[in-house]
Amino acid sequence: MRLDKFLVDAGIGSRSQVKNLLKKKEILVNGKVESSAKRQIDSDKDQILYQGQELVYEEFLYYMFNKPAGVVSATEDNLHQTVVDLLDDRARQKEVFPVGRLDKDTHGLLLLTNNGDLAHKLLSPKKHVNKIYKAHVKGVMTEADQLAFENGIQLSDHLCLPANLEIIDKDEKKQTCTVKITLKEGKFHQVKRMVKACGKEVTDLQRLTMGPLKLDNTLGLGEFRRLTDQEISSLMEN
Repeated sequence: MRLDKFLVDAGIGSRSQVKNLLKKKEILVNGKVESSAKRQIDSDKDQILYQGQELVYEEFLYYMFNKPAGVVSATEDNLHQTVVDLLDDRARQKEVFPVGRLDKDTHGLLLLTNNGDLAHKLLSPKKHVNKIYKAHVKGVMTEADQLAFENGIQLSDHLCLPANLEIIDKDEKKQTCTVKITLKEGKFHQVKRMVKACGKEVTDLQRLTMGPLKLDNTLGLGEFRRLTDQEISSLMEN
């Protein structure tokens, strides 16, 4: 690959900034000063140094983000803060984007990457990637509701695929409950609409998993981290 592409992907600057660094002879390739942006290098074999630091080639980035409520799942928005606004400069430089969306008032697990092929794979209707949500509900879900979820709930514009509703706890006196819902699809406001179809109301919604990826419970709301190699591999294999 060209040296300037490697340097941009390594995160030291834009293409114009990289060319300037090369002109200033600040880049070493295998111990020798290199000033040509067109120089072909092998990212696995050649050693590239900048300011004495060896650079690592990263084409794709993968972030786990614990999305807070009130933030929109987008790369830019004229009115609201976006999930990308809360990531680091490296993420914005590499143009990561959210894989799918969480509603503005929903919090929890969100995957962001610049790997379009992986995003397409995870969001493809043919894949039916499981997603698990935890919901606090006004009203008490019943066995009849569980059966309705299993059979597929008919919404005004969509017949939902069979889903799993697990009742974690309930308070008959307060008429509230907490449930876990496993979906194989992700239509607009789907969890809230399915619960509403059963005559109840979601008051708080958190996504816990997406395929093999599970929310790291050490991440506070608004916090993020890079995926581990094992997590990336599990997504690729899913």
